[in-house]
Amino acid sequence: MMENRFKYAYLIPLVLAIMLASGTWLGYKIATNGSDISVTYGNAKFQKLMEILDILDKKYVDTVKAEDLFEASIADMLMQLDPHSTYIAAKDLSKMTESIEGKFGGIGIRFFLFRDTICVTNVIGGSPSEAVGIKAGDKIIKVNGQKVAGIKITNDSVMSLLKGPEFTYVDLTIKRKNKIFTLKVQRGTIPIETISAAFMLNPTTGYIKIDQFSVFTGQEFKQAANLLKLKGMQKLVMDLRDNGGGVLQAAIEVADEFLPNKTPLLKTKGKSMPEEIYLATHSGALESMPLTILINSNSASASEILAGAIQDNDRGTIVGRRSFGKGLVQEDIQLRDGSNLRLTIARYYTPTGRCIQKPYNKGYEEYYENYLEGLENGELFAPDSSVFNDSLKYKTPKGKIVYGGGGIMPDIFVPLDTSGMSNYYKELRYLGVFNAYAFDYVYNKNHTWASLDQFNKSFSYSEAILNDFCSFSQKEFSIPIEKIKSSKSKNLFMQTLKAEIARQIWLEVGYFTIMNVYDTEVQQALKVLR
Repeated sequence: MMENRFKYAYLIPLVLAIMLASGTWLGYKIATNGSDISVTYGNAKFQKLMEILDILDKKYVDTVKAEDLFEASIADMLMQLDPHSTYIAAKDLSKMTESIEGKFGGIGIRFFLFRDTICVTNVIGGSPSEAVGIKAGDKIIKVNGQKVAGIKITNDSVMSLLKGPEFTYVDLTIKRKNKIFTLKVQRGTIPIETISAAFMLNPTTGYIKIDQFSVFTGQEFKQAANLLKLKGMQKLVMDLRDNGGGVLQAAIEVADEFLPNKTPLLKTKGKSMPEEIYLATHSGALESMPLTILINSNSASASEILAGAIQDNDRGTIVGRRSFGKGLVQEDIQLRDGSNLRLTIARYYTPTGRCIQKPYNKGYEEYYENYLEGLENGELFAPDSSVFNDSLKYKTPKGKIVYGGGGIMPDIFVPLDTSGMSNYYKELRYLGVFNAYAFDYVYNKNHTWASLDQFNKSFSYSEAILNDFCSFSQKEFSIPIEKIKSSKSKNLFMQTLKAEIARQIWLEVGYFTIMNVYDTEVQQALKVLR
């Protein structure tokens, strides 16, 4: 039972993110007045739908909300077209577009919920929270006088309380160790950084992790690459694992940095959309830099555009596992009531001419069920031979064989490393126990680490910490202690603990600095570059 429950549980949020959010947009086009959409209210089919809703409203055994049923019918209708056309109600639109625009109105903290309390894990530099003196380790117990501690509050509820238009105010009651005080915070515009980590893996090799693609990702990438070049970067590992995509133009801008003028990057074409070919410009600053790109089964959409442009032009080596397989382009069209139609308008094709969209002719549910079935059937541990179909075979300029029909197959396949990954570990990971323990460890101790480098060298593994962690998981999360038998499993526990402690202080740079040393895909990428 435990095996089935947690085997791939950690992938579920990532699959949902691909399903609901990312997609690929041609820029970020919204028809502000909905003038492109015309509805003939006398249309017989439309009248039939309204008639059915009216009958349900009057005669159904229970009370129904006709408006909710109507909106659900729109979503169901779009599901019949393809898995990525969708309808977004007006009330949900703002949160869906924040990741595209790369910003939102808020106070500038990172937090997580522990012991039914909002625990601040990081304060963004230059944010409104930093300006009023909020610190990592603080606990928020009231918002605008409303109690938020000890009441089973959700992440969504916290975000709705803390977010708001720029220049508006929110009162926060803070608990800092034994002190309780209230601060008035003026909300500001908070950037959503799409590059979560950029640092040197060794004296000559840089590492950049892109989590998603927003309108600012191209600019972020250039800044990160320039900083790493100043630190001696001569080679680059780009990490697109678990990146569900985003703005098409951002992926084009990043690819453009590596390819010479007029090199083909992408082609898009649809029934009502003329063919458009995207070419590199003369502005690439990394055209001679050796490159590897990491992908996995959750790399989708704009991530696949970038990986495909590099692979098809023989510009770098793709390492990891086959990507998701989303080759459809969506356009956002705003309707009259403020809701949004995210409609598939074209397919995209990589420079060799392949479409990497996987089949979806058997329906929405099977489309995503097949994804999880592929994981269950071993695709994480060996290449899927069904991809290697001669009818979908293409050649790069240097004669390398690549395949269409479902995702980007890496040049070098690296199986998922599950060594030491017991069911006990998976459950603790899934429930966020490592993160919670790291928070307590950092903010209940007077640590003296002056830098990440010092922490990395001085923090040592010990049975005492491991035993304390297991006792913590039992006390705080009611998870029975299990004996950690193998040395590989012990090492994985301690590596993860060390990385999560580093993340509390140095964010994703801290986490990936520790974990990349043991990451088989990163190590394979380094081997390729050597």
